[in-house]
Amino acid sequence: MKVLKFGGTSVGTVASLTNVKQIVENQDEPVIVVVSALGGVTDMLINAARTAASGSNDWRPIYDKILSRHQDVVFGLVPESRQEEVWEHVRLLLHRLRDFYRGVELVEDLSARVLCRIVSFGERLSSYIVSHIIEGAVHFDSLRFIKTENWFGRNIAVTELTNNLVRKEFADFSGPVAIVPGFISTDRDNGDITNLGRGGSDYTAAIIAAALDASMLEIWTDVDGFMTADPRVIGSARVIPHLSFLESMDLCNFGAKVIYPPTIYPVFHKNIPIRILNTFHTDAPGTLITDAHHVPVSQPFRGVSSISDVALIEIVPAPGFTASALRTRTLNVLSKKGIEVLLSTTPVGDNDTIRFGIRGTALRQSEEALREDMLGECEEGSRPRMTHTCNVSTVTLVGENLKTDTGAACRMLDVLVAAGMAPLADAPGDSGFAYTAVIPADSLTKALALLHTRFLE
Repeated sequence: MKVLKFGGTSVGTVASLTNVKQIVENQDEPVIVVVSALGGVTDMLINAARTAASGSNDWRPIYDKILSRHQDVVFGLVPESRQEEVWEHVRLLLHRLRDFYRGVELVEDLSARVLCRIVSFGERLSSYIVSHIIEGAVHFDSLRFIKTENWFGRNIAVTELTNNLVRKEFADFSGPVAIVPGFISTDRDNGDITNLGRGGSDYTAAIIAAALDASMLEIWTDVDGFMTADPRVIGSARVIPHLSFLESMDLCNFGAKVIYPPTIYPVFHKNIPIRILNTFHTDAPGTLITDAHHVPVSQPFRGVSSISDVALIEIVPAPGFTASALRTRTLNVLSKKGIEVLLSTTPVGDNDTIRFGIRGTALRQSEEALREDMLGECEEGSRPRMTHTCNVSTVTLVGENLKTDTGAACRMLDVLVAAGMAPLADAPGDSGFAYTAVIPADSLTKALALLHTRFLE
């Protein structure tokens, strides 16, 4: 049994859904198919909700577009004998969605709980429709078996409970096709509708694959696989045919937007291969991700990725604070706030400045949390000094052989320095398979081109 996941672009139109139908119906073993909302619909759902919360009825044209998109798919692909039945169910769901928007407009308030319910309609609608497009498909409701708990303001899948419920739900499934809405879930304690975050449909598919010991997890998207670089920036970028789990994790964590980063963890622990495939180019072999690969030692790097809109926080120790202890303390403070640290330098001496790379959108929250952590512990003049630099980016080279090639990171830095782009900070990733440099944002394209030419062509 395999698990296949199709993203929003794959289920976005009648034409793309025709491809999905062919792909699924040509499988030669039972499959569980996880689908996202129709392409762009999640953003439309959110925009309409926020518009309604302002007290404006301008959400109505957005709602009309959502309705029209689903109507086109139903009457364009569902067999004629079932169209009216399917449309009636879809119409009722859309009417419930409209009632939510009316309520939000009336009270001029949009709580997180209500927004989760509104956003859930995307996958609830798409999965129901797809289950009537694909021959022999049966619809399963992920709200019944994907369970979450709130952890520092985020909904985190409750692994053991969810795994048990998934196994129970699919105990009698023998094929040929199960259709499951991705992304959406329910709170383990109160049953409220929650979700796994943007990109969460990938994670839904991985959870199901791991719980059921699937033979393969296929992620069908609109690219041919993992690339050596972003092809929109580097024209000579090529598909990477084979990656290890850890290499793919690092490429995703440091900016490659091929799959949602948490997707890899559940199947990694079960050693279930992942294949990245293109819904619009089905002949392409894609990228295979497994527990190991064999790459010549002379090739330390497999790909380069980047993140824009980064902020660099610098903290200078004060009396009573060693740099190493301050680094650990800072990481703990940011972790408790759910703030992702992209890079952290390791101090050599007790008085070394330590540097942390974070997403620019998290700068204010990060600085407030760090200042609050220091309040009351020491006089203001003797607190560690904190500054920040905005408008910077990270560039990261990834490869398992980086761990054994001790000079590879130095060669990376030499290329940047020789081109007049001395990093503001640099550090290895936690896995040891990635090395990241922080550079001015306006140097990013040049840096990517230089590193790709030097190490990946």
